[in-house]
Amino acid sequence: MARQGARLGPALFFGALALASVTVLSRADAALGPVAPEPVARPLVPDVSLAGTARGISRAVHMLTALPGRAVGVPLELTGPPEGLSYQWVELVSMVSTAPPQSLVGQIIAPEEPGFYRLAVVRDGEQRLVDSLTLGVLKPITEKRGASINGYRIGFYRGERRGGAVGAPEGFLEVREEYADLQVSEHLSLSDFLAHDSQTTWPRYVAVDPRLLDKLELVFGEILDLRGGSAEGIGEVDVHSGFRTPLHNRRTVRAATDSRHQYGDAADIAVDANGDGRISPADVSFIVRAVEAVERRYPELMGGLGIYRAGSAYAHIDVRGRSVRWRG
Repeated sequence: MARQGARLGPALFFGALALASVTVLSRADAALGPVAPEPVARPLVPDVSLAGTARGISRAVHMLTALPGRAVGVPLELTGPPEGLSYQWVELVSMVSTAPPQSLVGQIIAPEEPGFYRLAVVRDGEQRLVDSLTLGVLKPITEKRGASINGYRIGFYRGERRGGAVGAPEGFLEVREEYADLQVSEHLSLSDFLAHDSQTTWPRYVAVDPRLLDKLELVFGEILDLRGGSAEGIGEVDVHSGFRTPLHNRRTVRAATDSRHQYGDAADIAVDANGDGRISPADVSFIVRAVEAVERRYPELMGGLGIYRAGSAYAHIDVRGRSVRWRG
């Protein structure tokens, strides 16, 4: 899956238009002989769903991200041709359309305002929502003023004071309180990635790389395969640390100065991987095997793997683009 939704390819459309008709005879009509068949009124908007690739390799990612006004690749499957169809973005909580409909033939463009949105397909005033994929429109890092963005203290990325920002995120998801429990993948929500700092006012700001979500979900699936499958699923996932602002990272004991947590592509997770009802160092061994299997199969998701067994047993997983291994 591309690092940002804006980097995915243009929308794709598949399907065939199916027409149907029935013959309706009332008792009075029957006395007069057969009548011409009446076509069944078909919906103005055909059935529309996401193509499998929209949810990443794992098919378990629920959120794409994009900067305001950028193109977003959302591959769709339609039961009819796309001609005459338009799209609108609908704000996630209010379910209110944010702009007039735009033609669905061509690029799909993200809303201009940061927030969380659902895609709707429109024809002649009829609107049909597309599954449950959410688009998170980012607050650009260029709107950061000093160490803060909209009053939320982030600190400074390396090189930022000199007019650059080494590897800094393009932007941040603006999280109001009502969005905190938003599912971003099958097993994870936005609250799992909020920085564990002392800031409690809303909105909060967080960087979450959809590639990380995809890798984590692949790891969870691999864990289930390693233990022979389980009707109960993977169980609860405890994210010890998701996003860290540079300010919070500097205050975190033993944190690397260039920690990937600052860039939204790392998470420290604990899970009952062996299914014995408790979290222990043995679970980390399952996670390690799962991560290695996923990276062999999908080298585009290569990254760091940190193993922590003393005290709280957990593993650090990231998608930095190269293999790095360590023990904490």
